[in-house]
Amino acid sequence: MKNTIKVERAKKNWTQETLAEKIGVSRQSVNSIETGKFIPSTVLALKMAEVFGTTVEIIFQLDELDR
Repeated sequence: MKNTIKVERAKKNWTQETLAEKIGVSRQSVNSIETGKFIPSTVLALKMAEVFGTTVEIIFQLDELDR
């Protein structure tokens, strides 16, 4: 699964720590999601979309291996 978390964070000038605080997880969790090592729960993905002011589909996309 691909994601645009790093891009969305840059738009807001947020660190991983800032995003982590806003969605209630550790900075390490944000890093794992951002690098594709961990796929977030639906609830966590929705929280991310809400704090970024966008949709889950903008943040997360299936890559060819997931199809």
